[in-house]
Amino acid sequence: MNKIVKKVLGIGLSVALVGGMFAACSGGNGGETNTDAKTWKVGICQLVQHEALDAATKGFKDELTKRAEADGNKIEFNEQNAAGDSATCATITNGFVADGVDLIMANATPALQAASQSTTEIPIVATSVTDFASALEIDSKDWTGKSGINVTGTSDLAPLSEQAAMFKDLAPEAKTIGIVYCSAEANSVYQAKEVAKELKALGLESQEFSAADTNEIASVVQNACDKCDALYIPTDNTMASATGTIEPIVAKAKKVVIAGEEGICKGCGLATLSISYEAIGRNAGKMAYEILKDGKNPAEMDIAVPTKDDVIYKIVPSRAKDLGITAPEGYEELSTEEAAE
Repeated sequence: MNKIVKKVLGIGLSVALVGGMFAACSGGNGGETNTDAKTWKVGICQLVQHEALDAATKGFKDELTKRAEADGNKIEFNEQNAAGDSATCATITNGFVADGVDLIMANATPALQAASQSTTEIPIVATSVTDFASALEIDSKDWTGKSGINVTGTSDLAPLSEQAAMFKDLAPEAKTIGIVYCSAEANSVYQAKEVAKELKALGLESQEFSAADTNEIASVVQNACDKCDALYIPTDNTMASATGTIEPIVAKAKKVVIAGEEGICKGCGLATLSISYEAIGRNAGKMAYEILKDGKNPAEMDIAVPTKDDVIYKIVPSRAKDLGITAPEGYEELSTEEAAE
């Protein structure tokens, strides 16, 4: 009889222990299970792999993951890279629509254009887009700062007037500025036109030199060096992926190159008025979570634009030395080590 009692007590104790362990493992917040936890599928389409876009994607994923986990939710990412091909962007975003993702993150203008053509229903948050109106073919007269459709996001447009003014600091003898960009990128075309206006206001002439793709870059850059005193390269994904081609040409020609963003500047430029791509990616991640969790309508969300507080003047010391230029006060040193790697 005693043996039976002991056996029953042993079984009861084991059940109690197992039950206690299960409760401890399954119940956060004092042992309560989060029955409202959600998992969202997010597709990321990045145009091409280079430092700026990589940083934006990282910032987006980190911020969105952090916010979801803080609420006990989860994000499943499907991250794909189009290797610089606009048609591949369309294939990727069409695949996201077929998979029924909850949100699409489009990194760079061609990715945004592909995503907006793939769906009018799934929310799209874009980043690294210079001018959303141009990218979405919305007349500037009708632009309110909101897309009015299933798109929102963060712009990477640094103040172009201040970038143009950098030529007065770093190339005071220059009379004609060559603007070098890829004609296939709508935002690059926009920047070229706007910078030309700013240069004219400063009493400087400008000429545009456009390449349709990477195959034309070497000849286009050489032509610009032959005809102009200094060069401006806007925020441009094609140019960013080809700085290794551009750098030896401008170095041999001893040309001052002002770049629209830090990655291009590291690769082939002298100076830039830089923004943090990781920061605009994080801001895009915040906006994405507001859409997923709070049900915000992207059509009614303002496009986030960098302010003067978000930018900083940077210069590459080694190239300044080669050009015999002393960095003006207020410029931070920019290392090219990462670009070389």
